[in-house]
Amino acid sequence: MSVDGGRITTHVLDTSKGVPAAGVRIELYALHRDGEKETKMKVAESVTNGDGRLDAPLLDSGRLEQAVYELQFNVEDYYAQQSLEELGQALWTVVPIRFAVSDAASHYHIPLLIAPGGYSTYRGS
Repeated sequence: MSVDGGRITTHVLDTSKGVPAAGVRIELYALHRDGEKETKMKVAESVTNGDGRLDAPLLDSGRLEQAVYELQFNVEDYYAQQSLEELGQALWTVVPIRFAVSDAASHYHIPLLIAPGGYSTYRGS
């Protein structure tokens, strides 16, 4: 894994249990706008490991471009494996997060903190 160039990484934590969220499928799309028309092109896909992280960056040096990207965290299957009595009714199926890459040489770490009734994100390091 190159640490010299730009890259996109993420991790997912289940804040309702205080544990990493393993087995969450994540898709990364590059978004392109032509006038009123927006298109999405899938550029990467991965699944979180036992630590709630990915084994490699979604995009790394040489592939990251200045663009708008969308991460789609497919949390429905993760919640389907949990006890609903313990969690309550899970609301989220897919959590989309759009962000702009303005410097293709930078590290964009976009974590997701999930719970059955809410989520939050931030730019990590």
